[in-house]
Amino acid sequence: MTTSHNSTTPSALPVLPALLTGGLIAGILDAASAIHTFGWRMFYGIASGALGSHAFPQAGGGGPAIWILGVVFHFTIAIGAAAIYCYTARWLGGLKDHFIVGGVICGVAVFLVMNVIVLPLSAVPFPVGPFTVQGLRTGLLMTTLLIGLPISVSWWFFSRRPQSIPAPVE
Repeated sequence: MTTSHNSTTPSALPVLPALLTGGLIAGILDAASAIHTFGWRMFYGIASGALGSHAFPQAGGGGPAIWILGVVFHFTIAIGAAAIYCYTARWLGGLKDHFIVGGVICGVAVFLVMNVIVLPLSAVPFPVGPFTVQGLRTGLLMTTLLIGLPISVSWWFFSRRPQSIPAPVE
């Protein structure tokens, strides 16, 4: 005799929808802010993390392929940050209910990792730091609002929805 019924288990938490939604929303919001501040050419700046000054049109680079590479890098980083948050939040169950605290932690972590590890180790042709107090305040606030909170709210939203998975057939 076979029976099947739907059950909700902690392993059924929706990591993929949460990380894709949170990462895409964070990427869109952060890109919109950066485009407002630096213009559409800012994607060349992102691509310069891998290509150095050759990513820019004035240095003989540029073009649609490099611009698209910058877009791909940007959204890969945003979705990667969301993936790290969602898997960590799955492990630390309290972040599901405390998404504001989680969003602040995520935003601060993304800011620090990008500015202390990723950018200094990349090939960007511009100096990273030192930061002014106003620059730190603005960077931390914007990263928290535009990246951390969308990711944590996405996790909160999807983790509260019941996920039905079929039970194993016995």
